[in-house]
Amino acid sequence: MPIEVATHSGSFHADDVLAFALIRVFVDADATIVRTRDLERIAEADIAVDVGGEFDAERCRFDHHQASYEGTRSSAGMVLDWLEAEGKVRPAVAGALRDELVDNVDAVDIGAHTPVRGIPCFSTLVGIHNNTAETPEDFLENFLAASAMAERVVAGVRHGVERAIESRAAVIAAMQDAEEVGRAVLFLDQYGPWKGAYFGNGGADHPTDYVLFPGDGKWRVVAIPPRPDSFDKKRPLPAEWAGLVDEELAEVVGVDGAVFCHKNRFIAVFETRDQALEALEKWGLMRRPA
Repeated sequence: MPIEVATHSGSFHADDVLAFALIRVFVDADATIVRTRDLERIAEADIAVDVGGEFDAERCRFDHHQASYEGTRSSAGMVLDWLEAEGKVRPAVAGALRDELVDNVDAVDIGAHTPVRGIPCFSTLVGIHNNTAETPEDFLENFLAASAMAERVVAGVRHGVERAIESRAAVIAAMQDAEEVGRAVLFLDQYGPWKGAYFGNGGADHPTDYVLFPGDGKWRVVAIPPRPDSFDKKRPLPAEWAGLVDEELAEVVGVDGAVFCHKNRFIAVFETRDQALEALEKWGLMRRPA
């Protein structure tokens, strides 16, 4: 039988939606929801979130509204803590979920943070789902729609962390290889989230300016930023390439198979790896300037 989760009826918020999504992603993809304030009905559910007046992780009760609770979690943060403690979520994934999503949802729900008007955030996007609901059936339908959105976000964060962990060894090996041969280009045989491993292992001071990797059947040369949160580049791609595409770019670069260079000079795309390497060599980008 699928796990049954109880939450409150009426308007929903990001914390109860996200709590349910976390349960579906990490515990039971077929979990069902019952939206009620009837304490007897809530007691029958396997898990209760944001309703019931109890916080008891051992009994899977995750409400934060009662006066006895003095913490800073909403139901979303409570559920994530429980999932990590139970070994359902690996620590690296739990940390990323808190940093990128859950801590903000908690803060908004308990009134510690107010969303900035005009800047969309997860809590406001969930809240908007209430606007078209009038009946209990509408609210249930829209709750499930918001939860489906939340599930995709949660799954995306998890997948990104797992791919970064998998690609870490390859990134470190590529950094060592580039430094040993004095090459300013990091070579990756397949794409994976590389910035975390790169900057977590001295990338800011590493003597590489570009990273070369495959994607969408082509090969990309990306200018490395000086810091992971920067839109600047250690060394931008040539100004002559900026904003050009296809034949026009190929003529300027002097290499067939040139596809695109962004006008901000942080990425260039080539049909093949050999063409990308030829362009890098031809324009003196494989080594740092003397």
